[in-house]
Amino acid sequence: MAAVALSGVRKSFGSTAVVHGVDIAIEDGEFCVLVGPSGCGKSTLLRMIAGLENITAGEIRIGGRVVNHVHPKERDIAMVFQNYALYPHMTVAANMGFSLALRGEAKSLVDERVRKAAAILDLTPYLDRYPRQLSGGQRQRVAMGRAIVRDPQVFLFDEPLSNLDAKLRVAMRTEIKELHQRLKTTTVYVTHDQIEAMTMADKIVVMHDGLVEQIGAPLELYDTPANRFVAGFIGSPAMNFLPGRASGGRIAVAGYSVAAGAGLDENRAVILGIRPEHLEIAADGFEAEVVVVEPTGSETQLFARLGGQEIAAVFRERHEFVPGQRIRLRPRADCLHLFDPSSGQRI
Repeated sequence: MAAVALSGVRKSFGSTAVVHGVDIAIEDGEFCVLVGPSGCGKSTLLRMIAGLENITAGEIRIGGRVVNHVHPKERDIAMVFQNYALYPHMTVAANMGFSLALRGEAKSLVDERVRKAAAILDLTPYLDRYPRQLSGGQRQRVAMGRAIVRDPQVFLFDEPLSNLDAKLRVAMRTEIKELHQRLKTTTVYVTHDQIEAMTMADKIVVMHDGLVEQIGAPLELYDTPANRFVAGFIGSPAMNFLPGRASGGRIAVAGYSVAAGAGLDENRAVILGIRPEHLEIAADGFEAEVVVVEPTGSETQLFARLGGQEIAAVFRERHEFVPGQRIRLRPRADCLHLFDPSSGQRI
């Protein structure tokens, strides 16, 4: 196991810069998730850690060793890809042990490592099968097994669950987290799915346009997002943003006034952020018109029109809403977020 550190890492393809001076410290044994929308640079960053992409500037350290110019196979990392990357003509056992065999390890050692990894991943009954005879989830476990047998310092996962159906993604999410708890190997995991990030990570790195927007524990990012981008990206459904004005210790929003808290007595424009789960039905509050109701069983998601924009609300208790109905939504005073309208930074 080893710590991973990125210092001032930049990447350009020709004249186009895609990663702009990233600094990340991943502790030994930590599960770190890089998350962000498509094109934010997270997969490029992972490939630079793996050595599959050269870095334009900066420094990458694995276990304290600078690896900028170290060949991928000498970095002591193992990577699990989105498309599994299994050899179709090899059995599960041969796929899992291929890297060790290529290294010239003794067959007895290869067989022992493969058996241990197969036992961990419940793949023992499938060792003699070929990839075409396996389900998507089983293939992904084989790809993980191939990484485990190498006993690397660092695991790298590049959106490994994106090809699986929703139910299997949830199951595999649990398996990967359980695997990490058992092996305690430093793990860097890339995804665009913030639910995966929230449920799996010890540390989340939120990226946007090649920059790191915020680094922190999952609940830290949920409770105290650094800016409007992080606030809108973390949480599902996404946070509602309403323009308002702070004056006299209160914030006026859409004809309703809420307490602003200390330090906001001046007359200034603000953006009020409210998570859908922090809105409740009340006699006073924002007056909104119901647009769409989505009951999921465990909760009810509501989309309503407030002035000229749409807002979302989530209720654990059941309500009988109908489109066109006028309701009042009151935000929980202890769960409000304030952002600067121009910079987007948290106030």
